[in-house]
Amino acid sequence: MNVTILGAGAWGTALAVQAAPHHAVHLWARDASHAQSLRTERQNLRYLPGAALPPGVAIGHDLAAALGHAAAGLVVIATPMSGLREMLAAVPDEARVLWLCKGFEAGSGLLGHEIAAVLRPHAHAGVLSGPSFAQEVARGQPTALVAASGDEALRDIIAEVFHTESLRIYTSADAVGVEVGGAVKNVMAIAAGLCEGLAAHGGDGHGHGDGHGQPGLNARAALITRGLAEMTRLGVALGARAETFMGLSGLGDLVLTATGDLSRNRQVGLRLAAGLPLVTLLAELGHVAEGVYSAPMVLARARAAGVEMPITEAVVAVLDGQLTVTQAVRALMGRGARAEA
Repeated sequence: MNVTILGAGAWGTALAVQAAPHHAVHLWARDASHAQSLRTERQNLRYLPGAALPPGVAIGHDLAAALGHAAAGLVVIATPMSGLREMLAAVPDEARVLWLCKGFEAGSGLLGHEIAAVLRPHAHAGVLSGPSFAQEVARGQPTALVAASGDEALRDIIAEVFHTESLRIYTSADAVGVEVGGAVKNVMAIAAGLCEGLAAHGGDGHGHGDGHGQPGLNARAALITRGLAEMTRLGVALGARAETFMGLSGLGDLVLTATGDLSRNRQVGLRLAAGLPLVTLLAELGHVAEGVYSAPMVLARARAAGVEMPITEAVVAVLDGQLTVTQAVRALMGRGARAEA
């Protein structure tokens, strides 16, 4: 099958590596110089160094050419959330398309499936998500993902294209739940990083203090658990199935992103707790941390749906500079006692 991957970041490159042994893959890069580097070096030095691109991966920066065989294959949108709308509008209506980005669109607050419903209401569309770091996928380390769509035939095609000995693809009809899980876990990962970083830096974000009374691993476990509860409440309010959040795109992705060293969103929290300004740390990361842009949208959707999300509120307040990390953690721990369920 022809597989067109729009976006030559870490994730797009990793899936190109996985699909190339079995399918004809065209990897599209927005930037001409980046495309040339990929062709010359046969690896993605900018976003995924060390992962060799198989000879069968064609590379280009002409979008029209990349979409030339879209109707006869599968189009994978591997851009950040900010690029999803543009790419969906460019893909022919008859094409089968899925996206990898996780988040709520800045400004509109829409999830991927909601954007697709506006732009291509009758098209074949879905999302591929789950607990995964691109580096491990590219290396062929065992990974499990979930393909979600209301289109059963598309779910089966996604599984057929990407299911390998090292990459296991499950399917789900609950695109709402899968997307809410993928979006909210990034916000919770920032919170986990704030909590962990506050303990490491003694409580004031500058390495002062003995850490007495500061959060540790106990607090991180509590935060992940309550974060899952927040995620589930919002998802159900938006039409998701509660059981989806106990799966790969809910609990699985949350645990990985909130604890893994490769998590960019967790790194945002860690560096904020160390006293780095948000603008500085985002420039240093060199990759998009979707939780930073999604957090205000998650909170806006939650308020509109009447859903209480105190962890999300605390993260947004820290990102906006309204609270320090210490104040945010104290605000969460100072909430009144209540029933867990």
